[in-house]
Amino acid sequence: MRKLKNILQHRYLFKVSAIVCLILVIIFTNIFRVDSKFDGTETSFVGVVYKIKCSSDKTILYIKEKSSERLVINYFDILENVSIGDKIEVEGVLEEPNNNDVFNLFNYKKYLYYNKIHYQVVANSVVKIGNNSNVLYYIKNKFISRINKLPKAKEYVKTFLLGDTSLIDGQILNSFRSNGISHLFSISGMHISLFASCILYILKRISYNNFYNYFIVINFLVFYMLLVGTLPSVVRSTIMYILFALNKVFNLKIKSIDIMCILLIIMLLINPMYVYNVSFQYSYIISFSLILFNKNIQRHKNKIGKSLYISMLSFFVAFPITIYNYYKVNILGIFLNIVFIPFVSVIIFPLSIVSFIFPFMSYILSFFVNVLEYVSRVIEISKFGIICFSKPNIYLIILYYIFIYMFLYNYKNVYIFVFILLHKYYMYFNPFFNVVYLSVGNGDSSLITLPYNKGNILIDTGGLYNYEIVKNKTIPYLMSLGITKVDYLITTHGDYDHMGEAINLVNNFKVKKVIFNCGEFNDLEKELIKVLDKKKIKYFSCIKSLNIDNNNFYFLQTKEYDNENDNSNVIYTELDGYKFMFMGDASVTTEKEIMNKYNLPDIDVLKVGHHGSKTSSSKEFINVITPKYSIISVGKNNRYGHPNKEILNNLANTKIYRTDEDGSIMFKIKSNKLKKETCSP
Repeated sequence: MRKLKNILQHRYLFKVSAIVCLILVIIFTNIFRVDSKFDGTETSFVGVVYKIKCSSDKTILYIKEKSSERLVINYFDILENVSIGDKIEVEGVLEEPNNNDVFNLFNYKKYLYYNKIHYQVVANSVVKIGNNSNVLYYIKNKFISRINKLPKAKEYVKTFLLGDTSLIDGQILNSFRSNGISHLFSISGMHISLFASCILYILKRISYNNFYNYFIVINFLVFYMLLVGTLPSVVRSTIMYILFALNKVFNLKIKSIDIMCILLIIMLLINPMYVYNVSFQYSYIISFSLILFNKNIQRHKNKIGKSLYISMLSFFVAFPITIYNYYKVNILGIFLNIVFIPFVSVIIFPLSIVSFIFPFMSYILSFFVNVLEYVSRVIEISKFGIICFSKPNIYLIILYYIFIYMFLYNYKNVYIFVFILLHKYYMYFNPFFNVVYLSVGNGDSSLITLPYNKGNILIDTGGLYNYEIVKNKTIPYLMSLGITKVDYLITTHGDYDHMGEAINLVNNFKVKKVIFNCGEFNDLEKELIKVLDKKKIKYFSCIKSLNIDNNNFYFLQTKEYDNENDNSNVIYTELDGYKFMFMGDASVTTEKEIMNKYNLPDIDVLKVGHHGSKTSSSKEFINVITPKYSIISVGKNNRYGHPNKEILNNLANTKIYRTDEDGSIMFKIKSNKLKKETCSP
């Protein structure tokens, strides 16, 4: 035993092993891909349900198929007779999940792959063929059934008992995330420690045998971990508690920091994909850092000073993860956590447990929840303290952690703040022109960024009736670049698929000026103008040219027609010697007018008119402007049949990019060379 203790106390054994294990996991998970057992042609599937998400018109089932492969089942109806643990038979079509089609944004396909899911199924029918026979699933269903019957605040009881936030309103969750307090609503070390402490307190009143007391607590935690579905943060917290308990009971004298290294090794052996899970990254790096700098925490004698230091430390070590995933932080989060942590841990969390046992207490819980949500929303809406950062690459993240730990070890090392400022304002040092054609379905939206942050121009916003493009794509993409304002929003014309998201953009992002096309304003444009007037945003219409930092943008269509498409703004610009042309929905009529008025040979990049419709891009026009690259912004399997085959033939001598196939397309002018990049779905 003594020899084992000596080995366990080796100074570098676990630290080196953890680093090697982490590096090997990252290398091997990127080199060796686990393939699906399906070939994509299957139409019938049998499996056991292990997770259910419901909305007003859709049920999402997560099943473990008979081959042990996991599938996501999308059934566009309500299923009332299926519970977790039930065996179901599904008839439907296998679909491979899509990658993100806009640069830098969330990749759903990777997310599913990291959760061992290769395919999703669009289900035509779902039939239950067997009832649950698993004890854990039975207990979980009983929990869910009881929670669903609560008169109030059931979403928070479900969150704190089962780690399921699906019932919490999306806007509220976003406010928690924006304010830097979302970690309070995932089951983590705080909740596990509270559970364990309460049980241990009771057991110590019954027995003084530490071994048996901890044995019972550990068994309870393992049972609870399996009950909630082995969430990464719960697995991490449970194993961490077990390791510290074993160290204490057997007096192994392993250093706390070495226990954290052992924890990392165990977690990666259980599931190497945990390394890509955001909740695991947050929970592990914060716990690791709290232990690493425990001496610094203990130096603060009063509770306020200690809480402030813990909050500051958590903020800084989580900072790189936050800006990588969400592109913004709220510096108020340091202070908000001092208030919200005790509010949630002392009031909301215990009341959630009590409400599960005594449902009438949920009315009291609801009162405090309303206070919490109201305060969080007010802080989020004010946008005070929120700072936007461009998405860092892996090398920047490594540098961040070097500087952060240098700062936390010695407050004199303030290089971290210099580094943060350089990252924040890197756009002012960026010498490149960027032109990005965003994938927005069967609509248009293009972003032009000028060097040294001299101007950001958004041409059109796109518009879909069942999807908020601006909130889900445009604004997150702008933020991922470190862009905090649109200097000019140019609407080519008033059709919904081109400017349907303009009001949404103006209401949720800083827009300095708006430019309309020629012709009378339609109803959609008038609605936008009302918002612009209210916000005192300047707008113009039917202009001939625009000069931004000596970069000229020419509006070639200034004649008024009797339809929106022909009135489309047609924009021509030359960026560092490369010619770009944006056609909006201009038809053959407008093209003839432009050919008569201007000499425009050798266009480098053409934004094809009207999504490749046969009403635009005549052979004569294409032969005159001779584009090298043609961009067609078009929705996948759209009902209009865009792009038209005849138009594709007209563009045969150009390199064609399509947003339905290539996703977003970026042209970067770097060192007088035009570089191309796509974000294929």
